[in-house]
Amino acid sequence: MPENQSWKILFIDDEPSILNVTGITLEDAGYRVQTAEDGEKGLAACREFAPHIVITDIRMPRMDGIALLEAVKTEFPETEVIVVTAYGEMDVAIRALQLDASDFITKPVHDDALHVAIQRAIRRYNDKKRLADYTRFLEEGWNQTTRELMEAFHFENSLIESSMDGIVGCDAKETIITFNKSMESMLGYTKSEVVRSKTLSGLFSPKNYQQLKSDMAGFGFGGKNRLFVYEIKLLTKSGNPLPVQVSAATILLEAGPAGLVLFFRDLREIRRLEREMEDQAKILHQDKMMSLGRLAASVVHEINNPLSGILNYVRLMIRVLSRKELDDQSRQRFSSYLSIVESETDRCCRIVSNLLTFSRKSPAEFVKVSVEALIDRCVLLSQHKLALSNIELHYHTAENTPQIHGDINQLQQCLINLIFNAIDAMPDGGRLGIEAGYDAAVGRVTISVADTGTGISEADLPRIYEPFYTTKQEGYGVGLGLSTVYGIMAAHSGIVDVRSTPSKGTTFYLHLPAG
Repeated sequence: MPENQSWKILFIDDEPSILNVTGITLEDAGYRVQTAEDGEKGLAACREFAPHIVITDIRMPRMDGIALLEAVKTEFPETEVIVVTAYGEMDVAIRALQLDASDFITKPVHDDALHVAIQRAIRRYNDKKRLADYTRFLEEGWNQTTRELMEAFHFENSLIESSMDGIVGCDAKETIITFNKSMESMLGYTKSEVVRSKTLSGLFSPKNYQQLKSDMAGFGFGGKNRLFVYEIKLLTKSGNPLPVQVSAATILLEAGPAGLVLFFRDLREIRRLEREMEDQAKILHQDKMMSLGRLAASVVHEINNPLSGILNYVRLMIRVLSRKELDDQSRQRFSSYLSIVESETDRCCRIVSNLLTFSRKSPAEFVKVSVEALIDRCVLLSQHKLALSNIELHYHTAENTPQIHGDINQLQQCLINLIFNAIDAMPDGGRLGIEAGYDAAVGRVTISVADTGTGISEADLPRIYEPFYTTKQEGYGVGLGLSTVYGIMAAHSGIVDVRSTPSKGTTFYLHLPAG
């Protein structure tokens, strides 16, 4: 502790001479001193002065030293009390010590005895304070550690309970001690039905359990005592098999295996999504084959005309060659004939090549696609059908239109579907416009297909993208075209939009991210 002036002493005695002399003695020794002439005034001074040490006479009017000692220790337990007794009052002194007085001195009070008693009280005060501080430090540290442990426990427990995967933990005997909510949902058991009541083998059929243990003991599925993305079937509470993917590990300590932890993923939803993807692929291919059938009839006529021309020119050249040798004029005619044959043959090859590309069933391959080339391919395949349907075609691609990223076969299928829908909407002929442009503000390429046909009613508009929903007459469609367009655009991070006015026409917009 600091020097004496930092120590406050309250001296209480009903004899004025002793009170004054002792007070002066203590002040001369450097203590901060306050005095009181009886017990009640001493207790009041104690409350106001807050002394470190109280020195009190045992025999006083109104409140004796023992009662004062009890009162001080009750209100100020850290305050040290020294009692002053007369000779022959040893029983009173013992009683004071039992009430936690730090010391006692006898009258007449000698300076040496007084100072020794005060030093003992100071040491005791310091010891008690250090002990209290250390105890408080331990308590605070223990509380902080306990809080941190509890917070960590609750956090880890929340992680386990919030996991989308099922988590099972077992002890060394494979008794289940951890069983989270996802496992409850998967198997139909409540936690209370499983924890410390079931072993791991109770979650499998005997055959699957033996297979799990055998594969975990080997090295083929992630290493010894481990399993990684291993597929097996659990048994639900009702006894039904549940396909799951499991990752597991044995918990190893120095003494040996201490338990097992397993993470289960329900495969039913994954299998359902896989089936949906397969169904979508089938619908996509089915729609393509329907479009291909309609294209084939048109392409037959488209190819037949140039082939007939080629055949006629070849026959003419054979006839000329069989009659005479070629003169310069004949050579010039033959050269022009061969140019026409080459041009028409190339045209037929391009038509057939595009048709084969469109019909081929191949996995999606996303590459850079020229919008202008995409539109040219679709026009080449459909222009003869448009001509037969008495439909005037206009198409244009803005010069600043960038490439898009996508599967050209699927994008071609989108445009062909929209072109065929436009043809069906104009049974008496009309006008079809295909335009492409780029909006730099939003980084988006837009391809529009506009017709002057019958339009779409307000009642039908909300349902046009539903699979198998169609407004066409029987034999003209099964309602897959626009649902296919919608699915392809979604796969390309694009959107399809439509504006239509009954009896005036319809415009479809394909919005695709540039690049």
